Amino acid sequence: MSRRTAVLIVLGIILLLIVGIGIGRLSAQKTSMPLPTSQPEVLTNSNAGTTQPSSTGTVERATIKRIIDGDTVELGDGRKLRYIGIDTPETVDPRVSVECFGREASAYNRSLVEGKEVELEKDISDTDRYGRLLRYVYLLQEGKRVMVNKLLVSEGYAVSSSYPPDIKYQKELDLLEVEAQSQNKGLWNSCTINSVSPQASIVGSASTTTAVNGTITTTNIETCTIKGNISSSGEKIYHLPGCGSYDKTAINEQTGERWFCSEDEAVSTGWRKAKNC
Repeated sequence: MSRRTAVLIVLGIILLLIVGIGIGRLSAQKTSMPLPTSQPEVLTNSNAGTTQPSSTGTVERATIKRIIDGDTVELGDGRKLRYIGIDTPETVDPRVSVECFGREASAYNRSLVEGKEVELEKDISDTDRYGRLLRYVYLLQEGKRVMVNKLLVSEGYAVSSSYPPDIKYQKELDLLEVEAQSQNKGLWNSCTINSVSPQASIVGSASTTTAVNGTITTTNIETCTIKGNISSSGEKIYHLPGCGSYDKTAINEQTGERWFCSEDEAVSTGWRKAKNC
């Protein structure tokens, strides 16, 4: 072998080594590079800005301490509650006389719920402008839930009355009102009705009853004039017309005060007679 051939062989070997080292480094760089990771998909709701409020369906249990009128009650903890979606004739509003079928509605409401445990279902609003809870009220009968709001309408003690946004069961209440009216139940048989359906306005009964703007005013029924006042110490005291403090006593129903139609009614619900009577 000539010297020149030996030199070429050595140079070839060196070149092969250089190429091999270069390939090894490139391979190492490829394996050490981080692989791209997929980003989590971000889900957006294109209707979020226009979503309408929906019923919460929140349910709690409570005991009815007493009824205030046909569509309003007081719970065991003192909170006042107004039934959603219905309206019964007035009996305790001092601004108007007792309305047609109002006492019957109050008595029926009392027979249904007073002293009983019930379930309360919230719609959209929690309270009304008077601070009263707004709820659908259910009786628990033999494992079944019976809605009091619907019972009052179906038996003719109340009319369907819509107050948006609390209208979850309004269509059902409207249909129950139509059925009660067609069967002449309750107030539909006893009162003259202004035919505005389905939220009809009760305008009275017989010739002695009049109406102003759809409000019932019954003049042939004794007005409840006994004032049930709650003192600063929490004592419940009733005042008869002519008592020393009667004229200066103001009744605030939002604090639990009320009007009575008789002394027996006042005494039976835990009120005592004022000492200056």
